[in-house]
Amino acid sequence: MATASTFSAFDARCGDLRRSAGSGPRRPARPLPVRAAIASEVPVATTSPRPGPTVYSKLDKAHTLTPERMELINGMSAFAEERILPVLQPVEKLWQPQDLLPDPESPDFLDQVAELRARAANVPDDYFVVLVGDMITEEALPTYMAMLNTLDGVRDETGAADHPWGRWTRQWVAEENRHGDLLNKYCWLTGRVNMKAIEVTIQNLIGSGMNPKTENNPYLGFVYTSFQERATKYSHGNTARLAAQYGDATLSKVCGVIAADEGRHEIAYTRIVEEFFRLDPEGAMSAYADMMRKQITMPAHLMDDQQHGTRNTGRNLFADFSAVTEKLDVYDAEDYCKILEHLNSRWKIADRTVSGDAGADQEYVLRLPSRFRKLAEKSAAKRAKTKPKPVAFSWLSGREVMV
Repeated sequence: MATASTFSAFDARCGDLRRSAGSGPRRPARPLPVRAAIASEVPVATTSPRPGPTVYSKLDKAHTLTPERMELINGMSAFAEERILPVLQPVEKLWQPQDLLPDPESPDFLDQVAELRARAANVPDDYFVVLVGDMITEEALPTYMAMLNTLDGVRDETGAADHPWGRWTRQWVAEENRHGDLLNKYCWLTGRVNMKAIEVTIQNLIGSGMNPKTENNPYLGFVYTSFQERATKYSHGNTARLAAQYGDATLSKVCGVIAADEGRHEIAYTRIVEEFFRLDPEGAMSAYADMMRKQITMPAHLMDDQQHGTRNTGRNLFADFSAVTEKLDVYDAEDYCKILEHLNSRWKIADRTVSGDAGADQEYVLRLPSRFRKLAEKSAAKRAKTKPKPVAFSWLSGREVMV
């Protein structure tokens, strides 16, 4: 899951869409009965060297999976065993970070590092902002495992549960863990980035956690992960493309193998939601529309290096990171729209027969891509009139990038 990079800048411009989606008053998503509710405390990342005030969210719903849908989830174990677990690969067939890095046991290790650094010297600073941001997001993997284990009916309640959902979560995390390891070691070897500032950002991000607004509901949770994995595939795929253009074939391969993993994991999550649509089309439709109305909360939106707002008066680190990813076409509003179109097609939204509120939800998600695209065009026109400003990043030891 990971990179998540680049949604925030676009999502921040889309807030009005949730309030204006449709010709009349916005219809709420078809409500799922709430068995419990909690006040969720979600800290907002500060950008000062000292801890800032904590801002709390409004009341969040929790445990919104109905007993009937819990029974449906409980009946999906065979499906998970036969259709989800096979997406994982045996450890012996997978690449490991060391396969793509200089070998420290080799007598030529220092020469290999020198070659890596020579290639990295041709990569511009703004690319490293994106690469580091992606790596930081990958390194927050404990948060993503915790998120999956909040979902009712599929959580790993013991930490070593033998049911297919528990095995999927642990082994998915194990595969994803290679991504942060690889990017972290690569960045360290380049000598181009400030590892202490990066490590501070990683610790703060993991400590801050995330609230994806999935309500402990696997319907919502797996819609979220389906979107995230595809977005991550786009992002890593585009960093691979850019690295090749900069002449660093090794870095291109590094990003490319990660993108391939994300694409494989996307298959599993979209299969789960596809099964929800087969078994409970109206419930799945409402969940999909609900997550799209909320918009996807990016895993790294609370990243904080405790310097950025001070170096760049009042600016937000994640927003600036996202702006750079958009500037480089690593992930932008058009990609967001393409993901919506892909999911609509993948889950055959237009062909589903649903009624009532679910029918309204169906119309909503089918209209979303064109609505987002129009909003994105207006946003792009506005940005084109805005003069870029130099922004200093602690990850680059204070070097500036135009944002």
